[in-house]
This record gives sequence, structure tokens and C-alpha cells, in this order.
Amino acid sequence: MTTARVHDQTVCLLGEGALWHPERGELLWFDILGRMLFAGERRHRLTELSSAAGWIDRDTILVAQKGALVRFHLDSGRSETVAGLDEANPAVRSNDGRADPWGGFWIGTMGLKAEPEAGAIWRYYRGEVRQLVPKVQIPNAICFDPSGTHVVYTDTETQIVWCQRLAEADGFPTGEREMFLDFRGTDLNPDGAVFDAEGNVWIAFWGSGKVAGYGRDGQPLEEFAVPAKQSTCPAFGGEGMSTLFVTTAAAGIPQSDLAAMPEIGRTFAIETGHKGIPEPKVIL
Repeated sequence: MTTARVHDQTVCLLGEGALWHPERGELLWFDILGRMLFAGERRHRLTELSSAAGWIDRDTILVAQKGALVRFHLDSGRSETVAGLDEANPAVRSNDGRADPWGGFWIGTMGLKAEPEAGAIWRYYRGEVRQLVPKVQIPNAICFDPSGTHVVYTDTETQIVWCQRLAEADGFPTGEREMFLDFRGTDLNPDGAVFDAEGNVWIAFWGSGKVAGYGRDGQPLEEFAVPAKQSTCPAFGGEGMSTLFVTTAAAGIPQSDLAAMPEIGRTFAIETGHKGIPEPKVIL
């Protein structure tokens, strides 16, 4: 069995948004509730709840935070607003997000207390933020097939992972979405996800302490365990893009479980036989 090693010892209340920066060669991730951005050896204290990012160039990233998308300078920690993100609604925050092959950035919002239908999935593209999927409770698993033909996403509460085709010209969803994976009737709650170079999707399952892979036909391939129940977001990176990084969360875990599983909330790395692809850059 492949063993997960601790990539970073920091205990995150709600680790999320794992992203391998291809030009810097380092992992970025967030502690949403701890208001922290981790970038390699750097730690950036943030003023707002922040959850996901896409890379713009070597020195700057687009960060999704409560009410806005901001350009963040990794060396100085300086930031400036690029666009609003449902800014008129103070009862929501950002959650899962990822850049698409057209240079756009998809991001989910959700209620601060995960209220039903309070959130949505949005896309930033060429200076405009457009709502794509309304009435979402916990948006997750946003990722793009390496061929650029479709997107998958989920509302974790529904336990259904959806697949939708993308227009070749501009990457906006087209046609009706289709059910890709159905976990209803199980204890599997899909959280963050990422595709590998072969077109398999790898999903972290909240409450299950694992990341599992599924082929294009929806059939299970392989799974990797982490010693933390609340696994949240996977990202391929490292040398050869074959390391699977996984963020986890400690918030809400009973003290008895924390004592039995002291690595809860840490960020892990797993050496796999699978290869990821570099994340596309965001074009402002």
C-alpha cells in the first residue's frame, strides 16, 4: 500500500485549494478558517476568508476570497482587487475553484453556515464574472478534462458529481449537464478533485480520509488513504507531476479523534504511479 507522508506539519482548520505552481515549483494551499495562504516555505496572513487560487505568472496568483477575486503578490504579500465575487451578499464566502484551459477561473461560493442553495458556481473570464450554476450548497470538485472538452463539479451535499461539455471557442458550459458519479446511498462525500494526464479524475472524500480515482467511464481505479478523516483537496505536482498532494481539515473533529489521529489537519504527499498535468494560467 502506498503511504502518505506529511508534506507540511501545520494543522489547518480547513485546508483547501491545493495548487502546484508550475513556474515556482512549489505547492500553494489555504487554511480557509485560519485565514492563511501557504506558498512553499512562506506563510501569508490574510484579512479575508480565502479558499482557492490560479496562477497568473511566476510572482502573482488570482486568489478567491469572500466578496472578491484579488491579484496576490507572493513575494510581498500585496494584493489588489480584480473583480467582485457576489460582493453584495455578505452571507457567502468562496470555496473550491480552479483555472480552466481558456485562462478563465471557476469558483464556487457557499453560505457561511453552509445554508442550502445559498451559493453558486461562477466563472471569471476576460474581466467578467458570470454565474454558471445557481442554488448550490457546497460547491466542490471543479476540474477540467485535459482534452478541454468538459468540466466536472459537485454540490457535496447531493453526493452527485456532474459532467458538462464546454464550448470549444470560449470554454463556457454548453448543453445539459449529465450525472458522472453517483455516491448517494454511500458514506462518500465528494470534495475537491483534479484530473490526471490520462483523463482520470481524482476526488478527495470528506469524512473518509482518502482520494480515489475514476476513469472516463466512471469506474473506480485506485485509492490512496491519508491519516486524516476530513480530506479536502488533491493536486498533482512535484518532480514529474506524479506526487499527489492532499489538504485536510481539523475543524469540528472531536478531541478524542484528534488524540487518536494526531495528523488530522496536516497536508500530505503521496507518490503515485499516475501523472498530473500543469494547471493552466489565469489570463486577466
